Amino acid sequence: MANQHSSASSEDRLRYLITGAAGQLGYEIVECLGARDVAAFSHGQLDVTDRHAVTEAVLAYQPDVIVNAAAYTDVDGAESEPEAAYSVNAWGARNVALAAKQTESYVCYISTDFVFDGTKDYYNEWDHPAPLGVYGASKLAGEQETAAHAPAWSIVRTAWLCGRKGRNFAKTILSLRNSRDTIEVVDDQRGSPSVASDIAAALVEVCARRLEGIFHVTNSGSATWCELAKAIMRAAGDDPERIVPTKTEDLRRPAKRPRSSVLDNACLRAAGLAALRPWQEAFDELVCDLLNDTRERESK
Repeated sequence: MANQHSSASSEDRLRYLITGAAGQLGYEIVECLGARDVAAFSHGQLDVTDRHAVTEAVLAYQPDVIVNAAAYTDVDGAESEPEAAYSVNAWGARNVALAAKQTESYVCYISTDFVFDGTKDYYNEWDHPAPLGVYGASKLAGEQETAAHAPAWSIVRTAWLCGRKGRNFAKTILSLRNSRDTIEVVDDQRGSPSVASDIAAALVEVCARRLEGIFHVTNSGSATWCELAKAIMRAAGDDPERIVPTKTEDLRRPAKRPRSSVLDNACLRAAGLAALRPWQEAFDELVCDLLNDTRERESK
């Protein structure tokens, strides 16, 4: 069991178990929980596709809250490896939910904007999912497994996630600017750019209150990938005009992408939780952090 620590704080005596704790969002969730009573498992420490291992971990720790952040997230890879995507995103979700039933634990399952087909300008929590590809379909299946088997649950859908850990769009743009004069980025997909630390903070609040149902959790506002790339360049003190717009069809990616997957955080507002800050502000801070991390590594 990794990263377990406890606190006697009167604010929150809940015991948390986190799967996928080494991932982009999982890492930030653990950071946000701080000194609370947390058992955090990376994929290497707990494989959610192993029902016995999941059940054993949950029974041993007896959590009040399980955050299932383990996921297969390779959107294009899922098209050629559907079994791998469903194994983690759907079967893994079933294993976690069934284990939670034995301890009456509340489960929060992390999902995605890719459960929608992009035919609407934006989506709220009551819109009907219609995924375009295997990745979205496997995450939708995970939502269904969680809702069917967990004794109490929430599903948190987020989108266009970038953070300090793992691979993501912000890191890619910052890296490419050092090797290319111009960077082509699609301008015909619109979504909700989100920073992992902000999403983690809102998610922890949902879990602490054990709110039930589906919640869209993103930073405020929307953008195209091209607009986001320009903002990242601007935040890095670079010329945003180095970002050149292109079309999705020109990239010829294996998986279809929704034209618009902007998530309206309607249920978050209805529950009385504060709207997350604008994505521009969040990404300005993230880019600053990423550049500082790079400078620190290079100075060693």
